[in-house]
Amino acid sequence: MKIGAPKETYEGEARVAMTPESALQIQKLGHSCVIETGAGEKAGFSDKAYKDAGVEVVKTAAALWKAADVVVKVRQPDATETKRLREGQTLISFFNPAANEAGMEAAKKAGATVIAMEMVPRISRAQKMDALSSMANIAGYRAVIEAGNNFGRFFTGQVTAAGKVPPAKVLVVGAGVAGLAAIGTATSLGAITYAFDVRPEVAEQVESMGAEFVFLDFEEEQQDGSASGGYASVSSPEFREAQLAKFRELAPEVDIVITTALIPNREAPELWTEDMVAAMKPGSVIVDLAAEKGGNCKLTVMDEKIVTDNGVTIIGYTDFPSRMGAQASTLYANNIRHMLFDLTPEKDGVINHNMEDDVIRGATVTHAKEITFPPPPPKVAAIAAAPKKEKARELTHEEKTAKEVAEFKQQTKTQVTLLLVGAVLLLGVGLVAPASFMQHFIVFVLAVFVGFQVIWGVAHSLHTPLMAVTNAISSIIILGALMQIGSGSFLVIVLAALAVFMTGINIFGGFLVTRRMLAMFQKS
Repeated sequence: MKIGAPKETYEGEARVAMTPESALQIQKLGHSCVIETGAGEKAGFSDKAYKDAGVEVVKTAAALWKAADVVVKVRQPDATETKRLREGQTLISFFNPAANEAGMEAAKKAGATVIAMEMVPRISRAQKMDALSSMANIAGYRAVIEAGNNFGRFFTGQVTAAGKVPPAKVLVVGAGVAGLAAIGTATSLGAITYAFDVRPEVAEQVESMGAEFVFLDFEEEQQDGSASGGYASVSSPEFREAQLAKFRELAPEVDIVITTALIPNREAPELWTEDMVAAMKPGSVIVDLAAEKGGNCKLTVMDEKIVTDNGVTIIGYTDFPSRMGAQASTLYANNIRHMLFDLTPEKDGVINHNMEDDVIRGATVTHAKEITFPPPPPKVAAIAAAPKKEKARELTHEEKTAKEVAEFKQQTKTQVTLLLVGAVLLLGVGLVAPASFMQHFIVFVLAVFVGFQVIWGVAHSLHTPLMAVTNAISSIIILGALMQIGSGSFLVIVLAALAVFMTGINIFGGFLVTRRMLAMFQKS
């Protein structure tokens, strides 16, 4: 079948749904590819690059829609593009089905199949087709770059001869894909980064990226992220008030706020109110990634940058992925390619729209002259969230004392038991061994006991220098053993030979381990 990518008609859109590289992979499935002239120009892909990849280039959008069996797009099709759909044709694109009833009716009437990329279910097998996550990752990164472009200071702190510059403080609201990308970018630039999310199970992810998770002093049973497809759920009014109170406390301190909070099929929740903006310092920046859904900030204006009376810049752009056209196109085209891979299981160039497949069924909004939105829940569970960990209760002073006493008693009991066993053994040996042997044997036993107690308490970080010390001790032992090998007693010769053998292993093994460790730090 012929897979076609038209030029995007949305004003300022730089992305394209097919790249020369993805076209090569699509052709391996048995399909042929066609693209409208100039479709990849804004993303940095020339018509010549497509031709070199074996893609047919047509002059007009009308010719492409007429030639293609499957049309792949980025933006939701406009009215003109929807009218071009025909029976048996498949459209793969962002479609916004929850607010595009007219588009679904038109596709149903035309007999076309529509696959909405934002409806790909969040299950493990579908991660490679998750276009929302691909674009959110770019948006989160770009949001920090835009904030830095409008922020009048360094992100990282500096101490110079000219003076001291404090680091910027960044608050990221929402720790989904976009939020985590923003956190990673802000921390890598040296900012002190805070993050908040209504799902406490993401705290570990946030902290692993070098940010501080903002906890609320509020107890509420939150919905498991896996139960809602990995998205946050609607919070109670009490939780919302506690959340806003925390944000009001943070507003005067932070320099940059990046909001990413969205709830599927709903307007974006208002999280950064007008009084919070008024409390922020002049020169602060707010980047609202939820602007397209109404915005998390009360003052956000979609697709505009405004400066408030107190000097706070609020950015409401909705085209962050498009501002990185080449990277965004590559990732989105790969999502499309993986979707086509699932639609072409036999790799014979024939689309098999299997409505029993969780991913295909979940993303399909119209098929066989029927509207299939909303889809049923997937048969397999969504990507599981990490189980909630109970907060460790801090012990009181009395409880700590009791715990230390119990541990001390246990350690003392163990040591006394060992000493008693040792005393019995010494007594037994002393009854049959000569006095000269007993003197050396007692020194040996005490050395073993003291050595065990000392070595056992050494921290792991000191094991390498400890190994060097034991090598030195082994050298002394091996010299003593060599001196005793010439003794006339057979038993002494055997014991001396064993001592040489075992300490030799320790010495040469220690050198070998040290050599391997030093090799790890050598440049290749």
